[in-house]
Amino acid sequence: MAYAHPARHLLRAKDLVDARYREPLDVKALADVARLSPAHFRREFRRAFGESPHRYLLNRRLERAASLLRTTDRSVADICFTVGLRSVGSFTTSFGRMFGMSPTAYRAAHPPAATRVRIPTCVLLAWTHPDTARLEKTGA
Repeated sequence: MAYAHPARHLLRAKDLVDARYREPLDVKALADVARLSPAHFRREFRRAFGESPHRYLLNRRLERAASLLRTTDRSVADICFTVGLRSVGSFTTSFGRMFGMSPTAYRAAHPPAATRVRIPTCVLLAWTHPDTARLEKTGA
């Protein structure tokens, strides 16, 4: 097996958090992916990325929650559990620390999700595609 620089292993763990933040992930599971002991993994992760693995995971979850608050009408509790958190109270506290307001206030500060209709790309392309038959008739 070829030698890989330790930072490469850390990136694997970081990518795992980015892809599977909804799932229960602990330092041991992330350290296993990085092929490091949990203690060494914590130190190296913080050194490489400027925050602990736990903080990085929490931030990904809170960022995703903020996106869901802006783009859906799902309840705060549903969003909390969807992003992998287990306590609405802890979610509200952590969200407030990160964004400076509660999840409910954050949602209220953005336009309601119902006012933004998502148009499928295929419909948008068909609607904005020039009518070549009409252009040919007019000689344009």
